[in-house]
Amino acid sequence: FQLYQVYEVDFVILCIGKYSDLPNIPDFPINRGPDIFDGKVIHSMDYAAMGGDLASEFIKEKRVTVVGLQKSAVDVAAEVATRNGEGHPCTLLFRRVHWLVPEHFNTVSFQNLNRFSELMVHRPSEGFFLWLLAFLLSPLFWMFTKLVEIYLKWTYPLKKYNMVPEHPFLKQIVSCMSMVIPANFYDRVREGSLILKKAQSFSFCRNGLVLDGEAAVLETDIVIFATGYKSDEKLSNIFTSTFFKNCITGSSAPFYRECIHPRIPQLAILGYSESPSVLYTMEVKSMWLAHFLAGNFKLPPVKEMEDDVMKWEKCNERYAGDGYKRSCVSVLLQIHVNDQLCRDMGCNPRRKRWFLPEMFAAYGPTDYANLTWPG
Repeated sequence: FQLYQVYEVDFVILCIGKYSDLPNIPDFPINRGPDIFDGKVIHSMDYAAMGGDLASEFIKEKRVTVVGLQKSAVDVAAEVATRNGEGHPCTLLFRRVHWLVPEHFNTVSFQNLNRFSELMVHRPSEGFFLWLLAFLLSPLFWMFTKLVEIYLKWTYPLKKYNMVPEHPFLKQIVSCMSMVIPANFYDRVREGSLILKKAQSFSFCRNGLVLDGEAAVLETDIVIFATGYKSDEKLSNIFTSTFFKNCITGSSAPFYRECIHPRIPQLAILGYSESPSVLYTMEVKSMWLAHFLAGNFKLPPVKEMEDDVMKWEKCNERYAGDGYKRSCVSVLLQIHVNDQLCRDMGCNPRRKRWFLPEMFAAYGPTDYANLTWPG
């Protein structure tokens, strides 16, 4: 028997983080899952929670397999390979190759967007003129992404290790899949302390993993799943109502201004929207929410908010990457998103002093520094 404390409130703001608490571990058929494996199976969340010394002791002189090829996977694999060296190489097991970019490139790409670059991208509710501009300028955007691919192939030995993705870089970034490669990643591959292995599926056996299409067993002592989190399920589990659960899941852009669901206007979720880097965008959303709660503006009718959400959804579908589960074109329209928030708050969305910098200079935190909180 458990007692619950009930609090009656007018509004709830969730800031619980999207990538935590509820790990995503694949399901396996009976007698082919971790239960028959003699080694240890953990999630990258558990490995990170161990801390430096404990993690080092956990993997010391062990054969470790890391499953996944997103940010956590490459970070954990590079760290394990560095600690264990060639004597006990780490295997990075993945199903699909992604474009991995250096950290400095990720920062330059996404924190230095300007209004001109956003004219190359179709946006929701665009008129004919903006549609025509995006249509005419989109080849420039395509050329930029192709130059990125050439740069990455030239910088890293992708062909040598069969790490050239089948999909274009453009499809990946609009799917919120921007993975940063550790500085020493391919150094570990060259020296043999990190082994890259691709397989469409696998199952467990007593002493390791059985890979699809391979007769030999991948012998291992530890398997670390770096396969992400069940973010939508984590949010939907807050509700007991099936209706509200369904409101949260099943859409790549379910929230008005990426904060409030039209059907749950007494709840805001900060941090649900995905973006490679810009923290100041989240601060502007926090300020927008504070102005709303202060009564400085009202939400539109539910139908109008749902129409706006559907326009974003259709825009996402235009750029959706093949094989990716989601799309978030707002990554490429961060200034446009902030413009909408500024207009709602009654602020001038144009943050530069004159036309040329307004059009071609990068937008950053200093451009929004003089926005004021209510009260």
